Amino acid sequence: MQVVIDGYSTPLTAGNFAKLVIDGAYNGSKLNLINQAILSDNRPDKDSSYSVPLEIKPSGQFEPLYRTTLSVQDGELPVLPLSVYGAVAMAHSEDSEEYSSPYQFFFYLYDKRNAGLGGLSFDEGQFSVFGYTTVGKEILPQIKTGDVIQSAKLVEGQDRLILPNES
Repeated sequence: MQVVIDGYSTPLTAGNFAKLVIDGAYNGSKLNLINQAILSDNRPDKDSSYSVPLEIKPSGQFEPLYRTTLSVQDGELPVLPLSVYGAVAMAHSEDSEEYSSPYQFFFYLYDKRNAGLGGLSFDEGQFSVFGYTTVGKEILPQIKTGDVIQSAKLVEGQDRLILPNES
């Protein structure tokens, strides 16, 4: 499978995910099939001493909003919609829905039959979507709970990843 991540619309979320991929954090992670999503395990044994704010860039805006959801009912739509089969987003933090889990991500299995009016997911504007599955979408329905990510690697773009200086 191949996922394209969008560091322009969600720089913190995409950068965090890219860094974890580079560090091999997802290698060996188990997957769980729940409702309309394939969720990576949370890996509580990993360092989770940092947090990542919920990050959503609204359509027509110059930069993302942080720690706030969008009101789709009021016409606010994200640049990176969840309502796409194979969308990749971070799960919410266990502590607050204003933050994303620093580690746990999911593939969204959008199904228009389970969508609201206008064909949008009921969860639209609620999660930090940072990319889309572009190759291998046909594999997603075959994934079962307990399947394992053998390896994940950043194929391209590492030269554009800017990490904060550690002090």
